[in-house]
Amino acid sequence: MPRNVRKKSQSGIYHAITRGINRQQIFHSEEDCRRYLEILERTKDVSGCEIYGYCLMGNHVHLLVKENKEGIGQIMKRLGTSYAYWYNLKYERLGHVFQDRYKSECVEDEKYLLTVIRYIHNNPVKAGMVKKPEQYRWSSYSAYCGGIEYPTGLTQTHIVLELFSEDRERAVEQFRRFMQQENDDICLDDEMLKRATDEETRAGIQKLLKGREISTLKYMKKAERDSILKQAKDIEGSSIRQISRITGIGYNIIARA
Repeated sequence: MPRNVRKKSQSGIYHAITRGINRQQIFHSEEDCRRYLEILERTKDVSGCEIYGYCLMGNHVHLLVKENKEGIGQIMKRLGTSYAYWYNLKYERLGHVFQDRYKSECVEDEKYLLTVIRYIHNNPVKAGMVKKPEQYRWSSYSAYCGGIEYPTGLTQTHIVLELFSEDRERAVEQFRRFMQQENDDICLDDEMLKRATDEETRAGIQKLLKGREISTLKYMKKAERDSILKQAKDIEGSSIRQISRITGIGYNIIARA
């Protein structure tokens, strides 16, 4: 079946998602995240694109990008190829790191631009990784709120902040309030972002336990328990909060596994 033709954004702004092949983890350490952001900065410089937001999750990346000199396709190719080359060298592996085709949607107006930036920054919250977006290190949220960003100046925050106010301090305060609003934001409504049901995650954990009851997890030796919990976090669509609810094991224990 032929692929759908990718829509061309009239504004030049795209929300793009790239995911690890077979939904595998693509960030295993702080070094991995920092290197990806360094490559993103170089890609920005070479392509002339503008970065309005990003969030690095375990097995996928959200980007809010405006194309300029180069199109979104070339931007994503340059970014993915460079990181995959470095990743394969570091982990002494061969083959693809990312799925062969990134997912993108056009962002054509200010209202949807704000929806996407809120959706991106709240991704770790919805995944149960943190309670507030400012607690997550690997997103552009801190850049918007005056915190430390690495690399410095990666995100052009003024484009979004000026939609709230021309006064920077007032804009940041209004931005924070906007981010905290209850919402049902859905972006790139696709199977790749589908959350697993409790039944699906429970079945995945039981498979890892090879016939043992889920309740036995609490009484295992730490090394064995953490090994299973680490694999459970890779169950497609699962979240730490969900695994905690199913197993009765504390959120922080699972997060550290």
